[in-house]
Amino acid sequence: MQDIAKKTILAIDDTPANIDVVKGVLSKYYIVQAAINGKMALHIIKKKKPDLILLDIMMPEMDGYEVCQTIKSDVNLKDIPIIFLTAKVEIDDETMGFNMGAVDYITKPISPPILLARIKTHLELKSAKDSLLRQNEQLEEKVIQRTQQMEELQDVTMVAMGSLAETRDPETGNHIRRTQNYIKLLAEELKAHHKFKEYLTPAVITMLYKSAPLHDIGKVGVPDHILLKPGKLTKDEFAEMQRHTTYGRDAIASAEKNISSADNFLSFAKRIAYSHQEKWNGTGYPEGIKGEAIPICARLMAIADVYDALISRRVYKPAFDHDKAVAIIKDGKGSHFDPDMVDAFMNISEQFATVAKEYSDTQDNITT
Repeated sequence: MQDIAKKTILAIDDTPANIDVVKGVLSKYYIVQAAINGKMALHIIKKKKPDLILLDIMMPEMDGYEVCQTIKSDVNLKDIPIIFLTAKVEIDDETMGFNMGAVDYITKPISPPILLARIKTHLELKSAKDSLLRQNEQLEEKVIQRTQQMEELQDVTMVAMGSLAETRDPETGNHIRRTQNYIKLLAEELKAHHKFKEYLTPAVITMLYKSAPLHDIGKVGVPDHILLKPGKLTKDEFAEMQRHTTYGRDAIASAEKNISSADNFLSFAKRIAYSHQEKWNGTGYPEGIKGEAIPICARLMAIADVYDALISRRVYKPAFDHDKAVAIIKDGKGSHFDPDMVDAFMNISEQFATVAKEYSDTQDNITT
């Protein structure tokens, strides 16, 4: 019995002689507490939970069934094993006891070996149940931690891949970080809009945030003499620059083949990479589609990407200040950009400026 020493047993019985008998049998192995009525028992239990309860049924004012029901209805107490210890021997009485949530039913007069054996068994069962619960909780924590690690690795990988394109242009720096946060801000602002609320769920907004770093991944396929040219591009050079949208889509589509789920962040990244240069009036590229035919995710990125390009220094232009960038986007309402998205942008443009400052490359590169 050494493995269950120091466990606490609460005996509830309105007859002191019966409590004395229980103490005589159990005191060698357990700490035995006693209560002579239900009210006293509940006070003791709530003050310090016993490991097991021995409960008489026939008691005045509050009988054992009521005590049991009260204990089992309390989420903090319901896991305490209760054994009815009673002179009631009818099958209906036993059935009611088990229905109340008791783990066992022992009739008086007490048989010490049976009482000790039953208590030992139920304490061991309770201990095993608690151990299994702890293991499940620990496993769940490990799964959560592992999932978080995988998500962090996924995010870092996406940023690293996006940086492959950005590092070829030393002046873009934290461009992918900024656009990632811009698109999230804009999506959050639009999520209650009647046109977008079904699309912009929390899960989709997360996907947009994750996929945004890949919007310009196709630039890795554009030759340096075009990508870094400080002057105006020729017609042929501009045509090659436009192909970065197709390069990006094809690269992401190739990677996407290795993912079994069609509903993944790469599907968003693919649409963004391919269509974020489309314009609301149909004058963009690569397909010249217009209006709502342009994927929502690409329309969001169009504003995020253009705002950042405007406030950042490039080889072909100086950085504009925040107010000028906002004015240019406002002027592009209904021509370059989705009108509803421009309205949303105007509501939160100062938050864009805050992001720009937080993720600025150098004081010279970002003008807000």
